[in-house]
Amino acid sequence: MDTVLERHQIQTDDGEADAIYVRPVADGPWPGVVLYMDAFGLRPRLEEMATRLAAEGYAVLVPNVFYRAGPAPVVELGDISTQEGQSATFGKLMPLIQQLGPDLAERDAAAYLDFLASRTEVEQPYGMVGYCMGGRLAFGAAAVAGERAAAVASFHASRMVTDDETSPHLLLPRIRGEVYVAHADHDGGMPPEQQERFAAALREAGLTFSAEQYDDARHGFTMSDTPVYDADATERHWKALLDLFDRQLH
Repeated sequence: MDTVLERHQIQTDDGEADAIYVRPVADGPWPGVVLYMDAFGLRPRLEEMATRLAAEGYAVLVPNVFYRAGPAPVVELGDISTQEGQSATFGKLMPLIQQLGPDLAERDAAAYLDFLASRTEVEQPYGMVGYCMGGRLAFGAAAVAGERAAAVASFHASRMVTDDETSPHLLLPRIRGEVYVAHADHDGGMPPEQQERFAAALREAGLTFSAEQYDDARHGFTMSDTPVYDADATERHWKALLDLFDRQLH
């Protein structure tokens, strides 16, 4: 399906968030999706992923969640195709990640949902999907959306169950849609015991869900511009995501 990519400024309580928005060229309405970036932000890889999803019949919004620090790219990315370059760039981004607390993220999510609601070619219910740090943000957005979000997916997110009062697993009772979670095998931020605790929290919340470990995959495996990219795991991710959205959004 042919798509068109647009760039938008979304008004939030704290300013304007730059975003890419990819939708089918054909008349809708199309189910709306908020796709949450990994830490490296809006760049060609995120545009590719949003375009592939839009070509399946979705209107996909990808906001720059670090907009308070400026438009994307908020830091010079450098060469993130190497482990050294990736680590150096991540060091620059860490303060921005730490500043984006759950309260700010949920306020922003409301603005992103308002953007989708304002588009005549977009229909409910919505889907949320996030990568790495974006997995946590996707759950926050689904909690804000409530009944409007029929599906939420998270890929290679870390630290989903902590003892902190803002731990993502505490959002689950507010979520109403089906959940799919993919954990990277070699991810020190989401070891098997945390995976088990998160699955237990999903069960306790009464949610329909699938939680899978992708064996031999590393944290960030869907990102083809990084050294941890895994083509087979990424194709498995696309099948799981599209199956979820096809069940719940169409």
